[in-house]
Amino acid sequence: MNFRLRTSKKTAEKLKELQDKIRMTPNILSRYAVVLSLRNPEPVVNFVKDTSGLEFNRTTLTGSYDFIFKSLIAQHSHREISDDEFFPDLFNAHLERGISILESEYEYAGNQEKMIINLMTKMPGVG
Repeated sequence: MNFRLRTSKKTAEKLKELQDKIRMTPNILSRYAVVLSLRNPEPVVNFVKDTSGLEFNRTTLTGSYDFIFKSLIAQHSHREISDDEFFPDLFNAHLERGISILESEYEYAGNQEKMIINLMTKMPGVG
């Protein structure tokens, strides 16, 4: 069982840029990115081959929401998934896809406050 995830260099750069702009830690930004990716019904197919970016511990990324993230990703995949498949593979695939969506959301909003408000209105059950 792998408890470490390494992002691509491109995702690491986007996380650092967003961290500077939004003033949130990369692990929180990663959670937002994964949730945004899960909103896209298309399956994630681009598993990360470049692992020269940031390294995260599973607990740092999922925290007390580990079971929830695994359940959401399994639901998105329309099947049961193993723990090894969930982390780091599928979680990282959603992170890689979602970081571009998060970046676009920030650019559209123009600042952190508007971005959070926009995200809250797009996520059912929040806000």
